[in-house]
Amino acid sequence: MATEPHWDETLAGQGIPNRTVGFAGEPRDVTGARLAAEGFLRDLARTAPPATPESWHDILLVVTELAANAVQYAPGPFHLRIRRTYDGVHITVHDTSSTPPAPRPFRPSSGGGGIGWHLIQTLCDQVSVVNDDHGKDIHVFLPW
Repeated sequence: MATEPHWDETLAGQGIPNRTVGFAGEPRDVTGARLAAEGFLRDLARTAPPATPESWHDILLVVTELAANAVQYAPGPFHLRIRRTYDGVHITVHDTSSTPPAPRPFRPSSGGGGIGWHLIQTLCDQVSVVNDDHGKDIHVFLPW
């Protein structure tokens, strides 16, 4: 039996909307995505502070990794959506590649890389990838 989703009306009433920001897919957009997420978290923390300081930093690290992966592996633009959930934060990154992310071996001797997807999987409570005709959405949920 399906149940209705629980919406947190207090956040909407306190002026904490969802944030959706589009980016061209340039390397500088990784910083832009991180700054957009930081602005959202700053607004959110005014009315609902994080349970731990790590929550703030984990969210910013995950956004940075998702944006970097979108820039590196998907041609063209990407969109970041971040919103408050009942017990955390839901982040969605939509990019133009329908290829699902896959872990790569971490080889520091060859210039790094290969740790981002592992970090995302480790820091997030849930991770899912949904493909469509225009690319994919990566959904992650983190505690707040």
